[in-house]
Amino acid sequence: QEPGQEPGQELVEVVDDDDRVVAVVTRAEMRARRLQHRGVSVAVLGTDGRLLVHRRADTKDVWPGMWDIAAGGVVGAGESYDDSARRELAEELGVDDPDLRFEPVGGGRFVDDAVAVIARCYRVVHDGPFTFTDGEIAEVRWVTRSELDRLLATEAFVPDSIALLLPLLDLG
Repeated sequence: QEPGQEPGQELVEVVDDDDRVVAVVTRAEMRARRLQHRGVSVAVLGTDGRLLVHRRADTKDVWPGMWDIAAGGVVGAGESYDDSARRELAEELGVDDPDLRFEPVGGGRFVDDAVAVIARCYRVVHDGPFTFTDGEIAEVRWVTRSELDRLLATEAFVPDSIALLLPLLDLG
């Protein structure tokens, strides 16, 4: 997203089931028509093995107020998955470290009533500090696997991260 640009006006590539670009549209049009696009999910693990989870701001355009196990979002037009993962981590958590190792862990396709996305998933190890300057995150916490399981049983979570990323993480 360009500085000063409204989020709905950023350009997004629409992709087919083989991840080939078939059109470029605004994010607002992609959301309104539920067009299949590229996305990234980045799990942040502490050196102690705990997972950083967060609750999305109530102003998010999809899944507002839900919990998520990953930083991430929509890949911009002309942007690589890897560059998008780095950008999203910087935007959402304030982590902008060129030496940080992003480990690709897999990905796949997720479709529900809200989105159609082909996503790549990553894992990073970072203990913070974190800053939340873009207003996308309302609350964060570190969780163990058992704490995550309790949270999953009582709170609503972003479904694409749970479906695509959670099975790829070794949380003990």
